[in-house]
Amino acid sequence: MFNPTMPYRNAGRCGLKLSSLSLGGWTTFGGTVKDFTSVRSILRLAYEAGINFFDIADIYAKGESERIMGGALKDFPRHELVISSKVFWPMSDDINDRGLSRKHILESVNKSLQRIGTDYLDIYFCHRYDPETPVEETVRIMDDLIHHGKILYWGTSEWTAEQIQEAMDVCDQGGYYRPQIEQPQYSLLAREKFEENVRPKAQEHGMGLVTWSPLASGMLTGKYDNGISEGRLSRIDWLRETFYTEENLERVRNMKALADELGCTRGQLALAWLLNQPGMTSVILGATSIEQLQENLSCLKVPMTEDIDKSLKKLFTYS
Repeated sequence: MFNPTMPYRNAGRCGLKLSSLSLGGWTTFGGTVKDFTSVRSILRLAYEAGINFFDIADIYAKGESERIMGGALKDFPRHELVISSKVFWPMSDDINDRGLSRKHILESVNKSLQRIGTDYLDIYFCHRYDPETPVEETVRIMDDLIHHGKILYWGTSEWTAEQIQEAMDVCDQGGYYRPQIEQPQYSLLAREKFEENVRPKAQEHGMGLVTWSPLASGMLTGKYDNGISEGRLSRIDWLRETFYTEENLERVRNMKALADELGCTRGQLALAWLLNQPGMTSVILGATSIEQLQENLSCLKVPMTEDIDKSLKKLFTYS
């Protein structure tokens, strides 16, 4: 599968190529969007637009996201897809059904493969760093999974530069496969940790970068300009507490003038900005409808210049 309108980028220094826009299942597929026909239609549009990377996690809707996205992805040739899932968060009350222990990772990957309906994952992410498990234990089981053909690459998500370096050191000392991709939160409203800590280390080691929550759960679209009545911020407390501030509201409102000048929406501008940041491999979109996905895909047409980049960074400064 190849679409000339979709840019494809190497995942860091490895040979795997990802569509610059990808589609994820966080809080949507299996959660707010449970109808299989709707999920199938959205994934069909994504595929036809050239998206080849589909990002899932076992914790998303407690496995339902893997099941419903896996069912829809069966419509397409497996070799054309890059499918990822993740492991870390508790999946039950069992004391060992969590974290990055050898036991939990092995059992979790088998369950994820069964739910998705595939023989292997292209990328398997450690969804957070586990302070209760030695990094060597985690690294060795990831290496084993690659040797056994259950996963092709492994990565980290929301790890700090120090944690990434620790994993790299263990891999180099033991001759294990290194993590190839980091999945951080990154947007105009979440810049400092990524730009100052994570990106320099990831680029030093040639890791690909695939960002989640590029629109700060809708905050950057302007949908909350006049208050919260729907959307993720109405349902998820920590997101609301993180992003919904008077300072952020003012920044997002001021962003509208720049978007209007460019003839695009604020959401499209925020996505276009991300696509043009150093080291970015793929920006993971979320979508609850065909219309929402179509609007987000149009960010590829938004021109990004050095002046626009500087204006946005000044508006959303963190220093």
